[in-house]
Amino acid sequence: MDRNSTIGLVLIGLIITVFSVMNQPSEAEIKAAQKKEASAAAKKAEKKQNKAAKTATSASRSASNSSQVVKKGELTTIENNELRIELNSKGGMLAGVYLKSYKSYKDFADKKDDALCLFEDGDAHNQLVLSTAKGKIYTKDYLFDLVKSSKNKAVYEAKFAEGTIRQTYALKKGHDLSYNVEVLDNNGFILDNTVLNWAADFKKTERLFTEQRRVSTICFNQTESGLDYLSETSSESGVAEENIEWVAFKQSYFSAILHPTNAFPKKGTKFYIENFKDGHPQAWTHLKGYHATMALDFQNNAASFNWFFGPNDYEVLKSYDSGYDDILNFGWGLFRWINIYAVQPIFNLLLNNGMAIGWAILVLTLILKTILMPVQWKMFVSSVKMRILKPEIDELNSKYPKQEDAMKKQMEMMTLYRESGASPLAGCVPMLIQMPILLAVFRFFPAAFELRQKGFLWAEDLSSFDSILDFGFHIPVYGDHISLFTLLMAGTTLAYTYMNSGNMQTPQQPGMPDMRIIMYIFPFMMIFFFNNYSAGLSYYYFISTLLSIVMMLLIKYFFVNEEKLKVKMAERKANNAANPKVKKKSKFQERLEEMQRQQQEMLKNRKK
Repeated sequence: MDRNSTIGLVLIGLIITVFSVMNQPSEAEIKAAQKKEASAAAKKAEKKQNKAAKTATSASRSASNSSQVVKKGELTTIENNELRIELNSKGGMLAGVYLKSYKSYKDFADKKDDALCLFEDGDAHNQLVLSTAKGKIYTKDYLFDLVKSSKNKAVYEAKFAEGTIRQTYALKKGHDLSYNVEVLDNNGFILDNTVLNWAADFKKTERLFTEQRRVSTICFNQTESGLDYLSETSSESGVAEENIEWVAFKQSYFSAILHPTNAFPKKGTKFYIENFKDGHPQAWTHLKGYHATMALDFQNNAASFNWFFGPNDYEVLKSYDSGYDDILNFGWGLFRWINIYAVQPIFNLLLNNGMAIGWAILVLTLILKTILMPVQWKMFVSSVKMRILKPEIDELNSKYPKQEDAMKKQMEMMTLYRESGASPLAGCVPMLIQMPILLAVFRFFPAAFELRQKGFLWAEDLSSFDSILDFGFHIPVYGDHISLFTLLMAGTTLAYTYMNSGNMQTPQQPGMPDMRIIMYIFPFMMIFFFNNYSAGLSYYYFISTLLSIVMMLLIKYFFVNEEKLKVKMAERKANNAANPKVKKKSKFQERLEEMQRQQQEMLKNRKK
């Protein structure tokens, strides 16, 4: 492997390393988040006091109403094949959501209920804040009457002096819940100032809790700019800059998406994501606190919405044709396109044909490596050519040891490359072609819903880490277990590095890093960085590197004869040297020669 190829590999390693730690908050971010949380807590306490005073005023003002301020309501359940929804008569609110086709990780799942709990009674509320001439009414403080109910539908009503509020919840097929708000006999509500407060503390559901929390946030789709989201690593608030088409409370593998019939107006719409730090009562049972305040666009005294409660499965989200699939963390730009238009379709095709998840990853890797075979071939041939030229390159380095002779050395090297038909970039460019795929799958496997709770060999869940030994204690940076797939990945990377170590050049300038040492350190760094990552990702990289080794050996021993290539390069060099006009100099070499000529003239002028 030539120096440029080695640099390309190091760049890939460094980029992957940066990707693995870039989402970790810095000390400054932690302090800022703590300061923000303290400020938010103070504001929340102040709001609670103001709300209590307003509630007391509203309670006394509405003494003649059938709905009085109460401490506790009654739960009603509606369900379909996919969802079980709990509704609370206090506020007529959505209290709990259970996904019947999925289960939480066994160690902390509710043994009484197999359904995955997104949130339960006490974790969430969706209250209307209604404006009147005398103040505001917060519906979560009032008891609503259940006026109609069936297996999949419930209607709540509360009467106020200004009119009657009706809230209707109806389950559709699949993962959808329709939610309608109507104001009957309006005699004092100022609907233009009405907002919907939606908040939920999602429960942890996955084995890899740190990763589940790390990628949880609020996403919102803007009418003009498209998707935006709050920080995934720290508490953050945001204000809508455009009308909002939908809002998603997202965690790693499941989301709740609220989609209004009429977009939420930007004025009065804001969001806040709360990170639960150590010491918070929900720090080890819930992911984060999601809060959204959304202005409502009433039409004919009514507003309607659709709630999606379901998996972050690409095929499921894509079927809604509303851009829901944008919330999937498949990377940005080119990396996302590779995952959506190449990796995901191939992977789904394999799984839809009944292939087990582990074998599907293996076959996917084979397909990707086959597609990249010409690139691998080009890299190997370039590596062989550079190895053949290495003695002559070393001779040039010895001939021009001084920095002042760098341009002369560069010119002679360019001539050497041109006459022999080799190029240092021939190995680097193919490496850069492979890099987007390497980084794309780095995002794909941790986000792929298909891996969730699917085992393979010794890994019980490919979406989480695999463990062959649990320590019972935590080692900083490394973790509390040994991941075998990570060790295998690091081992194959080390073997691949060793096989190519003969092509690495020693540094020619004092202070320059020795690339061979860096390349040997990298596999050991991977053991620490990937030990707590998705086992599916480590398994993919292990298979990918192993196939690269096999392909390199096949090319070396069956397809590329190094001795014949050496003779061919020597003949070409001799012909080009004998006929210098056969092949013109490159523009780069011409510019280099012109720069050398100007430099020599400058030196002559200085001597004069």
